[in-house]
Amino acid sequence: MIFRLLEDQYADKARATKALDRRFMHLALTLGRRGLGRTAPNPAVGAVIVKDGVIVGRGWTQPGGRPHAEPDALARAGEAARGATLYVTLEPCSHFGKSPPCVDAIIAAGISRVVSAIEDPNPQVAGQGHARLRSAGIVVDVGAYADEAARDHAGHFHRIRDGRPHVILKLAVSLDDKIGAAGGKPVAITGEAARARVHLLRAQCDAVLIGIGTARADDPLLTCRLPGMAKRSPVRVVLDRALRLSGDSKLVHSAREVPLWVMTSETAEAPAAAKLGAAGVQVLRVKTHSHGLDLADVLRTLSEKGITRLLVEGGAQVAASFVEAGLVDEVWLLRGPNEIGTEGVAALGALPLGAITQSSSFRVRASENLDRDTFTIYERV
Repeated sequence: MIFRLLEDQYADKARATKALDRRFMHLALTLGRRGLGRTAPNPAVGAVIVKDGVIVGRGWTQPGGRPHAEPDALARAGEAARGATLYVTLEPCSHFGKSPPCVDAIIAAGISRVVSAIEDPNPQVAGQGHARLRSAGIVVDVGAYADEAARDHAGHFHRIRDGRPHVILKLAVSLDDKIGAAGGKPVAITGEAARARVHLLRAQCDAVLIGIGTARADDPLLTCRLPGMAKRSPVRVVLDRALRLSGDSKLVHSAREVPLWVMTSETAEAPAAAKLGAAGVQVLRVKTHSHGLDLADVLRTLSEKGITRLLVEGGAQVAASFVEAGLVDEVWLLRGPNEIGTEGVAALGALPLGAITQSSSFRVRASENLDRDTFTIYERV
């Protein structure tokens, strides 16, 4: 009977600890998301320090990737960190980079327990951070909210494992699966709430990409236009095999305020590249094939330049090319309430939208209504 009581008490304590771990890790994940789109090439990590059930410090990776979340939280906690528990959304680094190892700061601060969401696949870390902490006598538990942490750090994971960014395709389609009116004429499809969500997504990505067709037809800015968030606009990327982007476009005119990268073929004419360069545009040459620019080489080049989260916004040909190449990891599908008609531009050109919505390669992760529009997130299985 006594043993049974002890087992029940132990089980109750374990459940209570697990509940607290999830509560504080959820907060750490929320804090980490503040850095999405601002920390590349570093992951956007969140950290919370708790002592006797009270939060004594919190932090997240700062713009530019430094300081990391852990030293940021430790600095806020000060001496209160001694004997406390650190919740962190990614394994603390154990190597010298542009800043000292986070594990050294954690050990020096006297943290007694670390709850880490997931192991870092970076070969310079890859379990070594957790091992160093355990060797110092710190209790380490791994796995709280691991699935959510994997999603938040997908850009970092893809860059390390695959040499490319995490690719998010955004599609705003009419009720009859069109993205534009006849002749490619732009038309408002979704309402303000949906557009605000897209602008927030831009702020959470390192770069936003379109094709030259969309650049010429729509003359977009591709900046984040939410109040007070203009400085969080991503790098703008245009796929332009023959360098047809006009020097009078809004993109080129704003190139000195918000970075603009034009990706072109290795044989594109030098004078056109020089003209764009003189306007502040960075011209990047990539491999080509019979259908256009090699998307795998586009993504490799972007990854080498530190891009971890890439938002693909259009148009139909570019979107279809990414889908057909199997290079889309996540789809944000926003559907308006009105039809455009049979003469409108199909969302994926000749490729049916069912290549996403009815494909076994994707599953629905979330769905909600935004006023009269619907918003669904599909993720690759």
